[in-house]
Amino acid sequence: MSFLETRDLCLDIGGFELNNINLRADEGDYVALIGPSGSGKSLLLETLIGFYVPEKGRILLEEGDITAFSPDKRQISIVYQDHMLFPHMNVFENIEYALKKKLRNEKQLEAEIRQIADILGIGGLLYRKPTTLSGGEKQRVALARSLVVRPKLLLLDEPFSALDARAREKLRDLLKKAISEYRTTVLHVTHDFEDIWMLANRVIIIRKGELIQEGDPESVFRRPSHSFVAEFLGTNVIKGKIKARNGKLTVLEAEGLEVYSADSAKPGEKVTVSIRPEEIILARTAIESSARNILKGRVSGILKKEHLIVVEVVIGNTEIKAVITPTSCEILDLEPGKEIYAIFKASNARIIGRTGNTD
Repeated sequence: MSFLETRDLCLDIGGFELNNINLRADEGDYVALIGPSGSGKSLLLETLIGFYVPEKGRILLEEGDITAFSPDKRQISIVYQDHMLFPHMNVFENIEYALKKKLRNEKQLEAEIRQIADILGIGGLLYRKPTTLSGGEKQRVALARSLVVRPKLLLLDEPFSALDARAREKLRDLLKKAISEYRTTVLHVTHDFEDIWMLANRVIIIRKGELIQEGDPESVFRRPSHSFVAEFLGTNVIKGKIKARNGKLTVLEAEGLEVYSADSAKPGEKVTVSIRPEEIILARTAIESSARNILKGRVSGILKKEHLIVVEVVIGNTEIKAVITPTSCEILDLEPGKEIYAIFKASNARIIGRTGNTD
């Protein structure tokens, strides 16, 4: 049986809902929960911790039914984006607040506080007020306050979203260390895919209160279950009709281009193909390689995304996106209107949807 399990969880609070959520997590899992705004991610966390009572369904933790438990009886902690520290208390007192209910021995209490403070790099801030701290330091205090009570489950609701890229990177490293030390199971709502790749061993996608797809990050990103998931994950989606079966390869005919896929399909079948942007190589010439797809197009847009560059390329009547480094962009001398080749392997063109034969 799973460490955390929800069975047919349902709740509607007006505009936000959960529809028969069946979620499972093993002990020690770090689960990233992603989906569009308003899809019910935060509502799910707040139902797990006990702020809302489900209209239907059950919540089990370590095989025990906690559905009717009050929040203070669940041994679950939550950290929000805005950290919610007590402004009149110093850092030590903020971390101590919840722990005082659990520990009476002052020496043991102080030792626990200093341990988590040292792990999260705030040992030198214990007697400062929250108003004197940076955003990243405040969030570390909030994490320390949640972890110091050694919860069975830690819920994170976009805790890094208000931080700059450098602060997010540092906090991820510190959180990873703290989670390992405290052996806590985590459910993390995020919109930043870097959180998934850096922290999570599982990812769950939710839409309109329903679980759409789950699995390890590699499998979910590389083979989304359908077009919505692919588009949400930033994957290129191409729809067309199977033209032919060429040996072990399938030839897809879309608007203005042909794509080779290693997945099997029948001629005449209408399919949807996904291609991850980072699996596309851009080149100024049609270079020889093992890649079967060498498509000629023109650059339509160049977007900077943190430490990477997203290049939009129009091929025929289809636009695809590739992700490259700033150095590669400079070497290729890319700008809108320039001719470019998009190159990718047939194994990276994955058939994720079928609508039947059109013949």
